[in-house]
Amino acid sequence: MMLLRTRGVYAPQDDTALLLEALHAAAIPKGARVLDIGTGTGALALAAMRAGASDVTAVDVSRRAVWTARINAVMNRTPIRVRQGNVLDVVRDESFDLVLANPPYVPANCAARGRARAWDAGLDGRELLNPLCARSFDLLAPGGVLLMVHSALCGVDTTLQQLRECGLKASVVQRRRVPFGPVMRSRTAFLERHGLIEPGQRDEELVVIRGDRSPLAQGDDRAERPCAG
Repeated sequence: MMLLRTRGVYAPQDDTALLLEALHAAAIPKGARVLDIGTGTGALALAAMRAGASDVTAVDVSRRAVWTARINAVMNRTPIRVRQGNVLDVVRDESFDLVLANPPYVPANCAARGRARAWDAGLDGRELLNPLCARSFDLLAPGGVLLMVHSALCGVDTTLQQLRECGLKASVVQRRRVPFGPVMRSRTAFLERHGLIEPGQRDEELVVIRGDRSPLAQGDDRAERPCAG
């Protein structure tokens, strides 16, 4: 796959690779409708099309990312729909067979601005994770699957609990321990001060969490308890 990455656009890294592995392991059905949240260069959206999806919507808040993903789609002769904005507004009335999510999850002591919107996510790293979990049930069609990657620093059990409370079957399907990248290395003092890492810790565990919605038709999900978005 050929990928152009313009300055200021989040480059595919360890979290992207881990989510890609989970995508291939999920063996999505041919013709699936896919949503890629935080698409960046569009790498995962393009991979989903190659894996058999028939319709892929890629969303990012960054205009540069949207432009880059569109160029990469043309370069790879792969038709994907790329839209700019907050995903919870952009696809408010749509549902998908597969949702791929690589949202910002790095704890930060300041509001996200500019290119940092690709990783900064509030003091606990859950500024976007929480609303995304709350809306996950509605984003999925019956039988749909959510694959979401984030750092264990953000609270794996919290994500699992929120997804289950919304009616999804949730579990961790991929794990990988990786050294801190430049962003995490730049704020180790902040992370240590807030008890998010141990003194001297310079690595983190990345996880991919899978959430499954029952294949029962909407209205017949007797075991599901959709939470308010």
